[in-house]
Amino acid sequence: MVRIGIVGGTGYTGVELLRLLAQHPQAELVCITSRKEEGMAVADMFPSLRGRVDLKFSAPQSASLGACDVVFFATPNGIAMEQTRALVDAGVRVIDLAADFRIRDVTVWEQWYGMKHACPDLVEEAVYGLPEVNREAIRRARLVANPGCYPTAVQLGFLPLIEAGVVDAGMLIADAKSGVSGAGRKAEVHTLFAEASDNFKAYGVAGHRHLPEIRQGLARAAGVPVGLTFVPHLTPMIRGIHATLYARLTREVDLQSLFETRYRGEPFVDVLPAGSHPETRSVRSANTCRVAVHRPQQGDVVVVLSVIDNLVKGASGQAVHNMNLMFGLPERTGLDQLPLMP
Repeated sequence: MVRIGIVGGTGYTGVELLRLLAQHPQAELVCITSRKEEGMAVADMFPSLRGRVDLKFSAPQSASLGACDVVFFATPNGIAMEQTRALVDAGVRVIDLAADFRIRDVTVWEQWYGMKHACPDLVEEAVYGLPEVNREAIRRARLVANPGCYPTAVQLGFLPLIEAGVVDAGMLIADAKSGVSGAGRKAEVHTLFAEASDNFKAYGVAGHRHLPEIRQGLARAAGVPVGLTFVPHLTPMIRGIHATLYARLTREVDLQSLFETRYRGEPFVDVLPAGSHPETRSVRSANTCRVAVHRPQQGDVVVVLSVIDNLVKGASGQAVHNMNLMFGLPERTGLDQLPLMP
């Protein structure tokens, strides 16, 4: 059994971790922290976990994190970097679901996140936790930086094209839409029902924090810097990301075969038949990315459609996948949930 601690168990990614780990046959939940809810039974806050999670929230300073095999940080940006050094020095492996260790250039990270990094040396050691790219490095990692939700959908959609060198890497466009749960479990006006329902809008057009993360991953695949325009949108749904991606072909290629070959054997990427249009509801609550590739009117523009559940493949499910790799477990362990319909 893998002994598990969760720091920050009261947010959407935290409760999603609990949902998945409560069904994981090799997971033993040891402690779940919350400063505000110390002493409260987890099942009192999340009745969906009654009979499956019997722990109470504990204060971070009194939690037995050092007794864990792995600790997940489901916290706001800036928290994990303050606590990770002590944990890895104690032999505890860490998976951070926030952005503290995702961007290799610390100066760039500090510019986008507006704070000084507490342990830049660990940024260099951290493994970016996109299993479809870094599977072997994740197996050996002490510290995994779990990718963001938009970066997961966008990178998985673009990677076959970039790796094969068949598109202009200097002119990529990602038009992505997310449900309101991507904003986290906190009270903000723009995510109130009366504000977000029956509404659709773009945001972060001038620059979004996920932009340097996506550029970093695609540049690594391309071997050169990439030109990327990334525009996120807020949609009136709870879960899901739909990324519509555009690139210009530079040489002829069988696009369907390219995608099917790249993701053959990947347990959580489903390349749909030619002409398909994936829907966010087809991945709701599942750790799956469904992808379809199009070439409208047989022109020189490729359109890739990529959908994920932002809380599962875009966050907690991917984190559990990373844990499975780190502890030598079959990759699908605890992650075989079927999507919810309707």
